[in-house]
Amino acid sequence: MKPRIVAYKPLPVDVLAYLREHADVVQADGPDALAQALADADGAIGASLKIPPALLDRAPRLKAWSTISVGYDNFDVADLTRRGIVLAHTPDVLTESTADTVFSLILASARRVVELAEWVRAGHWQRSIGPDLYGTDVQGKTIGIVGLGRIGAAVARRAALGFRMRVLYTNRSANVEAEAQFAARRVTLDELLAEADFVCVQVPLSPDTRHLIGAPAFTKMKPGAILINASRGPVVDEAALIDALAAGRIRGAGLDVYETEPLSADSPLLRMKNVVALPHIGSATHETRHAMARCAAENLVGALAGTLRVNVVNPDVLTARAG
Repeated sequence: MKPRIVAYKPLPVDVLAYLREHADVVQADGPDALAQALADADGAIGASLKIPPALLDRAPRLKAWSTISVGYDNFDVADLTRRGIVLAHTPDVLTESTADTVFSLILASARRVVELAEWVRAGHWQRSIGPDLYGTDVQGKTIGIVGLGRIGAAVARRAALGFRMRVLYTNRSANVEAEAQFAARRVTLDELLAEADFVCVQVPLSPDTRHLIGAPAFTKMKPGAILINASRGPVVDEAALIDALAAGRIRGAGLDVYETEPLSADSPLLRMKNVVALPHIGSATHETRHAMARCAAENLVGALAGTLRVNVVNPDVLTARAG
């Protein structure tokens, strides 16, 4: 008998066909439909919904959950592990497209691309612009990357090789490859904040990183520095960021993520000309989203078959099963 899978996010036609080769697939639209469908499900695949333990109480047969994302802060991983449910994610396929998004935020923020495009559209361009509308250079500047994992290293490559930038980074361990290839230098967070022209946040959300960049951090940054966050919104204290921008303690911010998403239309961030705000598009290209869905589907099929050994968030479940 084929296992039963709940898909709670629309999937590409070929990915859905692949899943149906290996399982009976039920599509659930929204949290209520998902909760109902989980009652007799062996696996689930999707993204962008908070999955609390109470929801899993309604899924007594569940063996595996595959999220179409690299982040997994929508899950209580310890609870999944306790229940013996494998959690899989898609950490590699979105690296390059997300790094492209990060660099688009760097360039747009530095050169005031969004602000000036709107200025032109409004009919204000009557003569050559003056210093009040000038931006700041990117090439040759110092980038400080907070978290030099896969995406952080891809950003470092673009910065060092493409824009001749000096690369500083903080990380739990040294990234020897980045140090050799991009002359990246590992420093303390305080050193990074004090020296970087662009502070780029690339850490996952955890109790240790929540509000890692808050009021104390903004006081240590250069007045001309620009903050870039395309990791997880709550890593940055949004109220403190708004205060720092309003007070001119930093030059600007390029943001793809926020403490609450979608960002409220009345957020002060949207009234600030020195903020570039994107709608969490880090991996949002046709190619990457398709690759993520395919990876997640393969993860789920492998987890249900007992053959998955990569992309597992809680490998302790596999160890317990093997024992």
